[in-house]
Parts: sequence; C-alpha cells; structure tokens
Amino acid sequence: MYERLKAARKALRLTQEFVAKQMGMSRTTVVAIEAGKREVSAKELAGFAKLYGVSMDDLIHGKTPVTEKASMFARTFSELSEIDQAEIMNLMMFKKRYREGLNA
Repeated sequence: MYERLKAARKALRLTQEFVAKQMGMSRTTVVAIEAGKREVSAKELAGFAKLYGVSMDDLIHGKTPVTEKASMFARTFSELSEIDQAEIMNLMMFKKRYREGLNA
C-alpha cells in the first residue's frame, strides 16, 4: 500500500510538501508513510484517497490507475501560486457544499 500511495502522488505530480499541507501533517510524516515506516489510519487513508482522486480500495489493493484527467489537473494545479491554489480549493469546497445542500 505504501508504494501505491507514493506512486499515486507521483502520478499526479504532487510534492510531498503539498500533500502534507493538504493532509494537515508534516512532510516527514508523508515521507515515513511512503517508506512504510509509519502506519496509516483509516481516516488518513480516506484523506489520501480523496486527495488523489481514487478509492481507498484502489490504494489498498491497487486496482485502478489515476485517471489522465486527474493527472492533468494535478500537474496544472501544482504549477500555480499558493494563492491561486487556495482560491481553487475554496471554489471546489464551495461547489461541494453547494451540491450537498441541493441533495439534502
């Protein structure tokens, strides 16, 4: 599983620092997880799956590769400034909450 976490991050061209920031953990924690030196909680696994755009099952069992669309988004996103990234993340969270409100 640790190799799949690392492979998913690299496929999306995300840095360990970016992943750590999004996950609310330190970069050294991400390094330890990807090296298999630290266990991953179910909550953390869910967070990685959401961030990488794959299911938890995919990360555990390695069934589905990262999609090209997700890869393209991540590559483009990582090239933006931190301010632009924050703006896009806020928009995505707004859209998600809006959609959830419509389905409630």
